[in-house]
Amino acid sequence: MVDSPATDPSDDPSAPDPTPDPNVARTRGDRVSDATNRFIHGVELAAAALFALLFGIGVVDLAIQIAESVPTGAITDPNTVIGFIETGLLLLIIVEVYETVVAYIEQSDTRRIVRLVIYTGVIAMVRKVIIFRTTEYATTQDALFAAVSYTIIIGGLVALLFVERSVGTSLLAD
Repeated sequence: MVDSPATDPSDDPSAPDPTPDPNVARTRGDRVSDATNRFIHGVELAAAALFALLFGIGVVDLAIQIAESVPTGAITDPNTVIGFIETGLLLLIIVEVYETVVAYIEQSDTRRIVRLVIYTGVIAMVRKVIIFRTTEYATTQDALFAAVSYTIIIGGLVALLFVERSVGTSLLAD
């Protein structure tokens, strides 16, 4: 048996070319996958644009509401001010949802997306607490049930935020 010297596979003209040919036909599954990915990306961009538009409309509407309440003196009514706060918090929720959509578009890491969803939940629940009125419920027991439910949800969101931050800190330390 004779030892042959080691040769580079690229020196062998009969060896297949290791670089893929860009002209090779792609499978139907690849084409469908690319088309659906482009569709999803387009819908994500449309959703982001829609949320940006909603935010802009909301800011203009809030400014108009404030401007209209000043001459009438309604600006001093606590219920009117709470209405402004409610609208402002709703606008913050829209911004957080927009940021979440943008994070999906940019294919950000899952932790960032989860954090944005938690922040959105916290803002939404704080909004619910601020506008909470016992008079909106049929009975006192219904109002109490809603208040306890809000408290549990806020506690869960705060716990999630704490866990996310503590896990994130420990991951960065490693």
